[in-house]
Amino acid sequence: MMNTLQLHSGDLVEVRSKEEILGSLDGKGQLEGLPFMPQMIQFCGQKFRVFKRAHKTCDTVNDYTGRRMNNAVHLEGIRCDGQAYGGCEAGCLIFWKETWLKRANDPGLPSAVSPGQESRDSSAPASPGSMDDVWAGTKASGSESADEPAYVCQATQVPAATQPLAWWDLRQYAEDLTSGNVGLGRMARGFFYMGYWRLARSRTGLGHVLRRFYDDFQRLRGGVPYPRRMGKIPVGAKTPHMGLDLQPGELVRVKSYPDILATLDTNNRNRGLYFDAEMVPYCGRTFRVLKRVKRILNEKTGRMTEFKNPCIILEGVVCESRYSQCRLFCPRSIYSYWREIWLERVSEAQVGAASKELQKAAK
Repeated sequence: MMNTLQLHSGDLVEVRSKEEILGSLDGKGQLEGLPFMPQMIQFCGQKFRVFKRAHKTCDTVNDYTGRRMNNAVHLEGIRCDGQAYGGCEAGCLIFWKETWLKRANDPGLPSAVSPGQESRDSSAPASPGSMDDVWAGTKASGSESADEPAYVCQATQVPAATQPLAWWDLRQYAEDLTSGNVGLGRMARGFFYMGYWRLARSRTGLGHVLRRFYDDFQRLRGGVPYPRRMGKIPVGAKTPHMGLDLQPGELVRVKSYPDILATLDTNNRNRGLYFDAEMVPYCGRTFRVLKRVKRILNEKTGRMTEFKNPCIILEGVVCESRYSQCRLFCPRSIYSYWREIWLERVSEAQVGAASKELQKAAK
């Protein structure tokens, strides 16, 4: 059963039945190298909107380059809860093969079950050799009984489930546009930035001038400053630390880009955590804390990594692949990790007052 639905962003789909999906999987609980993860079974029979077509993604296992994936999408609001993977807190968007979906005719959307609301029901009868394979497939062969197993999830399997995709392959950008993943305006801005970035980093001696001009122009139009600047603290020297003990639901403001740069070494890291160019558009803006992240899977090894200092995930703050040459317009929408020193706590009253000032200025 191999479906090619050519789904677009916004299409309404229904997740197929458990029996249909299990019938599409191999003995490892995978389809074309992509695992069907245990927590996905709870969504069978439910309807969702397509968030983005996952015709390409980024390889976070090897070299952060682009990869092509066949016949897959991301659905709105469905992220991995990590329960089958040692409690990983990364919250990755789930890949759905079109074979596991069908177009839905009913325009109404029932209330979706929240990821993690249901877990494996040990009392439910197992499909012979099928759900057992899905669960067995969550751990690498030979590590099932280990104290620290190596997990196998969709993120660790990206290289096996995809093919290489060169950044200059124009077909990917055509599909970005026709699928509804990216609008024409955003695409034009992305291409303009990439051309400007190449010119600014070339050995013409004009790099500093071009970056300064970019910042001045963006300041006039209220845009994002040049996003690829480096910190000044020497590598090996201690970078500053601040603990705010932020909790889910609290309001925070992301500090200004210059303030954050002052906390980074020349590799753009603060205590090992990289500050990426994709995080720059969020500087100066206010968000709610989604959660504190203490442990995630190392996608290279499949083993659990514990953060010495918890990182913060903010609601709706994800990588949008605006500035990354080898994965421009990647739809994967990985959450950004924030050090607390890059954030400042704000009150509801402060946000309300700022909103009123903006409304007055707009009149």
